[in-house]
Order: sequence, then structure tokens, then C-alpha cells
Amino acid sequence: MKNPLLEKFNTLYSSAPFSKIKNEHFKPAFIAGIKISKEEIDQIANNKAVPTFENTIAALEFCSEKLDRISSVFFNLNSAETNDEIQQIAQEVSPMLSEFSNDITLNEELFNRVQLLYDIKDELNLTPEQDMLLNKKYKSFVRNGANLEIHKKDELRKIDTELSKLKLKFGEHVLAETNAFELHLTIKNELAGLPESVIEAAALNAKQKNKEGWVITLDYPSYVPFMMYAEDRNLRKKLAIAFGAKAFKNNKYDNQQIVLDIANYRHKRAVLLGYKSHAHFVLEERMAENPENVTTFLNDILEKATPAAKKEFDQLSEIAKKDGITQLEKWDSSYYSEKLKKELFDLEEEKLKPYFKLENVIAGVFEISTKLYDLQFEEIYNIDTYNKDVKTYKVTDTSGNFIAILYADFFPRPGKRNGAWMTTFKGQWVKDEENSRPHISIVCNFTKPTETKPSLLTFNEVTTLFHEFGHALHGMLANTIYPSLSGTNVYWDFVELPSQLFENWCYQKEALNLFAKHFETNELIPMELIDKIKKSSNFMEGMHTVRQISFGLLDMDWHSKNPSDIKNVKEFELTSFKNTNLFPDVKENCMSTSFSHIFQGGYSAGYYSYKWAEVLDADAFALFLEKGIFDKETARKFKSFVLEKGGTENPMKLYKLFRGKKPDNAALLKRAGLLK
Repeated sequence: MKNPLLEKFNTLYSSAPFSKIKNEHFKPAFIAGIKISKEEIDQIANNKAVPTFENTIAALEFCSEKLDRISSVFFNLNSAETNDEIQQIAQEVSPMLSEFSNDITLNEELFNRVQLLYDIKDELNLTPEQDMLLNKKYKSFVRNGANLEIHKKDELRKIDTELSKLKLKFGEHVLAETNAFELHLTIKNELAGLPESVIEAAALNAKQKNKEGWVITLDYPSYVPFMMYAEDRNLRKKLAIAFGAKAFKNNKYDNQQIVLDIANYRHKRAVLLGYKSHAHFVLEERMAENPENVTTFLNDILEKATPAAKKEFDQLSEIAKKDGITQLEKWDSSYYSEKLKKELFDLEEEKLKPYFKLENVIAGVFEISTKLYDLQFEEIYNIDTYNKDVKTYKVTDTSGNFIAILYADFFPRPGKRNGAWMTTFKGQWVKDEENSRPHISIVCNFTKPTETKPSLLTFNEVTTLFHEFGHALHGMLANTIYPSLSGTNVYWDFVELPSQLFENWCYQKEALNLFAKHFETNELIPMELIDKIKKSSNFMEGMHTVRQISFGLLDMDWHSKNPSDIKNVKEFELTSFKNTNLFPDVKENCMSTSFSHIFQGGYSAGYYSYKWAEVLDADAFALFLEKGIFDKETARKFKSFVLEKGGTENPMKLYKLFRGKKPDNAALLKRAGLLK
């Protein structure tokens, strides 16, 4: 039987042939891909020629190309289009991949060649990109146990195998819990306060599940508006508790022990490698450098945000008292925030939505990218996709040069995890004088079209689309030689700069006028609404900041100390939150058991990077505001020194080349209204 994953992708632009790939192809493809890669690595390790940059470092960089492609296809599907069979395959192949990764970094002959080159690197006359690659390869060996004694290498292999299984299991549990809950409503009065569009979407949910009435789920487009508008406080409470109790119910999907196991294995691994904690290990390769710097950074912003947060909490409490509520609870926050926003700014989310038809927002994102970076986007229909909802675009520059393929997957479905992310099906690199261009994907969970209305986005969904597209630009405009330094392969606390920077255009009149048009009348968004968006941009910024800081501190508490004494996940979490809590605790809820960013994704000891990158993006956008939001020279510098360069040089050096100076947090605090 032919396996499409093992053949050359002879499709348009060498895109993945999704329609030909069956689940039964994956495991044999992984086994064969690992075998091919091992043979390639053995050739490098056993090469009798004297080690050179090309025959060792560059050769190592470009081997495993087939395995990398198989992995990207499979694990992207496991996030966006999974099922029980794919999850089972993931459990089987993840330990194999972990073992293979260890086979590379614990290969003594290979490491000896890399170390020899590292020791004489000053004599090799390397380019900055080659120097960065050599450093990265050397560190990947050392940071993964190359210098360990034999018995410790075996221990490291066991830890890595267990971690790969645990992280997958964590994500499977969160997805299962998200899909398992639904709030089935059959009485019209229970819908009081909900906008017509939300009611219509809930009716469509019910219809798809062959039920009467209305169904609210834990998917964001269903959950968020219900919490914002539903007048029935008991129903808001029921939904909020269900959302916060994911994988915290002592059932078969419970993640409490998994969280403890992941934290302990990470700590053991770090100590085995000579580090004080997992955070010390991680942050050695970050702009922040160490946990002390992160904690100081987070607490400094917390100190400045807390007075504003308390004032905002009191404002919400006052407005809730009018409804006889003496104690504000977590399920009241969105509801009374929306009421207060209407009172302060005469601005309602539902009044904005008609101006943010999904197709128009996409067109706006494209046009802004054209104005800034000379890109053109053409929807194409001759590329395979993994779901009928996925759109595909050919991206070129204004001279007609091919830049990238873009996949866009916008709506929730049962096999897709919550949230929004950017990912890569194929990276960018230069080999044999050919610049191999990337295949980038953005995946979101937006409000679906109904029988009477197109997909109309909330303003928060608009900023989410811009955010993920900022990441996509980083991937699409990549222009480096080596794949592991290309696109978003940068220090983790630098990776959010392009995404968060791009969100800024959502608040600018010049940009909004390009795409914010009423879906029925085509009327441009009125100036008064733009003014209200800008005035409300800092609304609840204090509470939002404290919430984000609390997540960053929780992450650091899990990962910067020895977790072996932690016996109770909930009690540990309460201690971590004691300086950031505004609302009373909900005993049925636990953040850590569904905190996918740090226990499944790549953000362990790195959640602070959202706030870190906000400092960078506020400082960077200040230059665009000074020069003009579509200033070509400023955009050219950002493209040249940040978007194209990937991880080829130190991020602070790249930032200073763009900005002319180091960033400081004054621009962020000023933008957030926390600094007068």
C-alpha cells in the first residue's frame, strides 16, 4: 500500500495531500520517517572527514526533513481535527519521537563533532546566522543531556518519554471535558438579555444536536456572549462553574495528578541537567534570562495595576448592587462589565458586530498587510484541506513573487481544541539556491454564520484575528537559510511581538475605515463608534492586567521551585493567587487542570511573555504612531529586522536595529492608562 506521507508531495506548491491521508498511514509513516532520519544522522556522526560547519551543523539542520513534515501534518490535525483514533496514535508515536530526539542529543559521536566545532568557532569565520545555528545546536545537545553520565542519560530518556505522554493526555482530557458539557435550555425566559444573534446560534447548536430549544456550550463563541449578556444569574453561575471545573472533577478526565506529575518530571529533568528548577532551565534561553527577573517584572506591573483593578472592581460592585447583589462573583464579571461599558461609553458589543463581518475583517487584514509589507492575497481552491471549512490563500508580493501558502480555519467543531493559534505545515529555508517558501495556518474559534446572518465578530474576536495574523506574517515573511532559525523560531518572550503589535491597527480610524463596514448597508463604521472603541480600549485594563499577571505568577510558582511537596493542586493555586485575587474563590474550580498553555503547549515558565511582549509592542507601535501607521520606512525596518530575521540573531539586537533603542515599559503603562 502506498503511503502518501512517505512520498514526495507532488501537489501544487508541495502542499499536504490531506484527502489522500488516512489515519492508518500515520504510524507506519512515523516508523519509516524515524528510520530514514536515523540513517541520515548516522552518516553525519560516522563521517570520517574532519568536521566542518557544512558537513556537520548544516547537514544536521537539513536531515529529518521528511519526519518533520509528517509530524507537522499529524500534530496540527491532532489540535484542529482530532478524533479518538488520532489521539490513540498520538499516544503511541509521541514516546517514539521523544526517544528519537534523545537518540540524537545523546549520540556521543555526533556531539563530539559538534563540540569540536563549537570550541573553535571563533576561527571558522561564520556569518551571524551560522554562528547562531552552531550555538543553538551545541546548546541543544548540552541542554538535553549530552554531558551526562550513562545512567543519567537513561533516566533522562525515561523522563522525556513520560512527559510526552502526560502532555498529550492533559490536552485530551481538556478537550473531552469541553465537549462533554452543554447547557440545554428549553424555556424562552432563560434567554433573557441575550442578543438575537446569540439566541440564533444557540438554536443552531441545538438543531445540530437534534434537540429542541437552545444549547450553550463551553466553546468560546457560545460561552463568552452568554456570560456577557444572560440575565439569569444562576445560569451564568452554572456555566462559569462548568468552564472552570474542566478536568477537576475526580472523574476519568481529571488532570490533578497529571499536573503534579508534569511539574515533578520537569523539575527532576532540570536538576538532572544541573539547573535549580525548570524555570531556570527554560529562561536561560529567553530574553528575561532567569526567574528572578521574571518575578520582578511581573510584580512591578502588578504593583502599578492593582490600584486600578481594585477601583474597577468597586465600580462593578456598585452597579451590581442595583440588582441586589451584595457580593460580586466571577460569573458576574463579564455581565456587569458590559453594563458598565454601556453606561460609561454608550458602547455595546452587539452594536459593533454588524460592522465586523468575518469576510470584511479578513479583507481588512489583507489590505493592511499590503499597505505595510507589499503583500497580495488570492483565495485559491486547488489545494487540499483537512476540513471543508478551511480556506486557502496564495500569498505573493506586489512584484508577483511567491511568498507563502496560508490556511485559515475559523469555526469551532468537536474535534478542535478551544482558543486560537498560528501554526506551520511547512517551514521556510534556503537550500541548493532555492528559497523554499512556508505553508502557514491560522486556527480560530469564531462565531459561526447562522441561517440568517453571516459570521459577525465581536471586537475581541477581531483583535484575536489580527493577533494570529501577526504571527502568520512572522511565518510567511521568514527569509533565512536554516529552518530552525526561521519565522517564529525565536526566543519565546520575543515571539508575541509581531502578533501583539498587529492588534494595534484594530484601534486606528485609518485602518478601521478599510474594513469596518455594516454587513447589510455597507456603511462605514461611524466616527462616533471609532471614538468609543478608542476611549474604551483601556476599559477594565487594571483587572485584565492583574488577571494576566496572576497566570504568569502561577506559572512561575509551578516551575521555579521544587514541586515535590505539593500534594493538593487547588490549595497550591490558592496560595499562588493570594495577592492577585479580586473575586471570592469558587471551590469547584481550578485553573491549573485546564491551563493548556503551560501544561500542554510551549508556555511553561513562559506565560509572562505575553506581558513582556506587550512592553515591546507598545514601544514599537509608538514609532508607528509617531511616523504614521502606514509609514513604509517604519514597516520596512520592522519587516527587515524582525519579521524576516526569525531567530538568526539575538532578539534585543534585532529590536534595537528596528527601534534605535531598548524598550521600556513606560509606553505600555501609558497606553494601558496605568501611568499618567
